[in-house]
Amino acid sequence: SKLEYSNKGVFLRDYEFQLLDAIADNPTVTQAGLAVQLGVAVGSINWYIKRMVAKGYVKATRMHRTRLKYHLTPEGVAVLARRTAEYMEQSLLVYRKLRIAAMETAVDIQSKGIECVLLQGDSDATDILRLTLLEHGVVSTSESADWLVRCVGHDYYLESCTDVRVNNRLHESGSTT
Repeated sequence: SKLEYSNKGVFLRDYEFQLLDAIADNPTVTQAGLAVQLGVAVGSINWYIKRMVAKGYVKATRMHRTRLKYHLTPEGVAVLARRTAEYMEQSLLVYRKLRIAAMETAVDIQSKGIECVLLQGDSDATDILRLTLLEHGVVSTSESADWLVRCVGHDYYLESCTDVRVNNRLHESGSTT
């Protein structure tokens, strides 16, 4: 599992944060419920909870003879809050980079006099570009256009659809030119 580093020097794995978050959402959740929610075995949840108790992030109290209620300790709340803040900060950095790249792409499209593009991709980056193009008065379609914008990861590529069609025909016919 991926390790996360907090600025306070606390190392927690993603599943540990997911566990803390799930307990914060529902302190009366069962270990079986947590196992289903997190997609791990009940025995693993028991082990993870014991780790969280040992680290001082979770406290377990008895509700009934066989039923426990889980509470985040102040330390658990602080760790969860730090992780959430770090995640939001990282998400905003990614969004800002995508937004700048989308604006640069939209300006490039406009400067070429292109009014309609075929938008290829199915991701948050594609959605950001779609909205940015709309703001710049460029129509994006999923049907057909003379120009194609491919969204690959966090990058946008503008290509002439005629070049793409020619390249596809070359690959289909087995030609290597």
